[in-house]
Amino acid sequence: MQRVTTATPPAATATRSDAPRKSADERRDEILDVAFLAFGTHGYEGASTEHIARAAGVSQPYLFRLFGTKKQLFLAAVERVHALTGAALEEGLAHAERDADRGPFEAMGHAYKAVMATPGLLRMQMQALAACSDPDVRAVVQEGFGRIVDRIGLSTGASSDDLAGFVARGMLLNVLAAMDVLYGDSGLPWAERLKEGCLQTATV
Repeated sequence: MQRVTTATPPAATATRSDAPRKSADERRDEILDVAFLAFGTHGYEGASTEHIARAAGVSQPYLFRLFGTKKQLFLAAVERVHALTGAALEEGLAHAERDADRGPFEAMGHAYKAVMATPGLLRMQMQALAACSDPDVRAVVQEGFGRIVDRIGLSTGASSDDLAGFVARGMLLNVLAAMDVLYGDSGLPWAERLKEGCLQTATV
């Protein structure tokens, strides 16, 4: 009788990825990246948390576990607008300290223009303002905007007129960016004059 031998099967190949598992904070940042663009494009009412979750590669229940509600996710996106804006102004102030030829207002103006090129920032900023009929959104926008204005005032010692003029220039930069005439040569004399006026040196 012939003896049948059974070969020992090779060791099973591991199918689980060796890549480290992402933390909740990392997932939160990824979801917020997607939400930032989605809310900026479609607004608070128009954006879908189902779409945001799918685009971020997570389930919708997991999204709600991290952020609680759609409104809380939107408010997190609004707070990111303020964080990016504040960081740009701080960068401008730091540049003004290094460069005596550029005053704080001019340096902050150029830094703000640069950060406005961040994908989705302008639209998200405008969507935040548009959603201010909601008291929760309005409170977050007021707090963030006020914090930025206070920082500008304290760092420059500007008068009320100069402070209002600088903030008004920033809002005008938003309008120019929304019309796609802020970066490069627009070929429109009126737009180039407004840009020059917004970014010229301001004194206090």
